[in-house]
Amino acid sequence: MVNHNVSIAIAAKAFGVHLTENSVPVADAIEIAAAQMRQDLWVGKSCHSLEGATIASREGADYLFFGPVFPTPSKRPFGPPQGLDRLAEVCRSVPIPVLAIGGVTLENTPNCLASGASGIAAIRLFQDAPDPAATIRALRHLAR
Repeated sequence: MVNHNVSIAIAAKAFGVHLTENSVPVADAIEIAAAQMRQDLWVGKSCHSLEGATIASREGADYLFFGPVFPTPSKRPFGPPQGLDRLAEVCRSVPIPVLAIGGVTLENTPNCLASGASGIAAIRLFQDAPDPAATIRALRHLAR
């Protein structure tokens, strides 16, 4: 996956591109990929509101990141934490996979999954892990 730049994702023959709220719209990314014969390019989008999630889904996104669900330093610029109720609302409102992001820990991952999230995305969870492989094993166990 390449973050933000559709042209680089295509040139690199990447599996997909992950768009931010400030990237091109999902529909434009799909059009750019199609023009380059890359209809197989996955397009994901980070969303910070139900409206943004609905638009991205309607435009053809393959998946969404939604958050921040919990407080986290890296997502402060995107507003206050959305919480599990809003995560559940987004998951119910779109027909594509939604991954919870923002302040996700091993302890709150089960709550994200119970809210309808298909998975999680995390930075600090892995960055601060003394044993990242053990963290991955623990997450796989939680997802069963």
